[in-house]
Amino acid sequence: MKILIIEDEPQMLDNMRDTLEQERYLVETASTFAEASFKIGSYDYDCILLDIMLPDGNGLNLLKQLKDLGKEEGVIIVSANDSLDDRIQGLNMGADDYLPKPFHTAELNARVQAVLRRRNFEGNKYIEIGNVVIDPESRSLTIADKEVILNRKEYDILTYLISNKTRLVTKAALAEHVWGDHIDQADSFDFIYSQIKNLRKKLENATIKVGAVYGIGYKLELD
Repeated sequence: MKILIIEDEPQMLDNMRDTLEQERYLVETASTFAEASFKIGSYDYDCILLDIMLPDGNGLNLLKQLKDLGKEEGVIIVSANDSLDDRIQGLNMGADDYLPKPFHTAELNARVQAVLRRRNFEGNKYIEIGNVVIDPESRSLTIADKEVILNRKEYDILTYLISNKTRLVTKAALAEHVWGDHIDQADSFDFIYSQIKNLRKKLENATIKVGAVYGIGYKLELD
């Protein structure tokens, strides 16, 4: 899962990033309105942690930009500005939650997990498709009641395909979502193929498969 933190306080930003990376999320950051605006317009995320008070703009305008673009990222407003008006305005504009500073890291994790469940997995604690069960909290996979070990990239590829199960996912979108913004500098997507190959082997006994559309991308298939 890919998260964008928009926060201008360096220590707070580092603490949030470290906390979420320990939970094995792919985390990207922006510390200014301009940087955040560029990333929101250029990339997709599962969840955005949004500070309202930025040095060069109001975070609520970033929320408006996100909605104007028709994007569906989950948004948690994280701000020391505990104004009721700002909270109501943010929620009315489409934010999923509001977390006032200061907060405990356990609460941050819980809020992020709740938004991801609602946004990507219809609010369910477990993802169940046929004989496949995924526990997003422990990042574990079982197939026909037997645990199957996935590495971080294999797990991220699988859950991204599941969250987009009705869509064809292009190689570029998959690479950017699982490997991050720096993927723009890659010369090719060859590194994806080995991960997909290994994932397919591990799904041999599953009721889901990773299908390919030659030259375009991948799509989740059901047996």
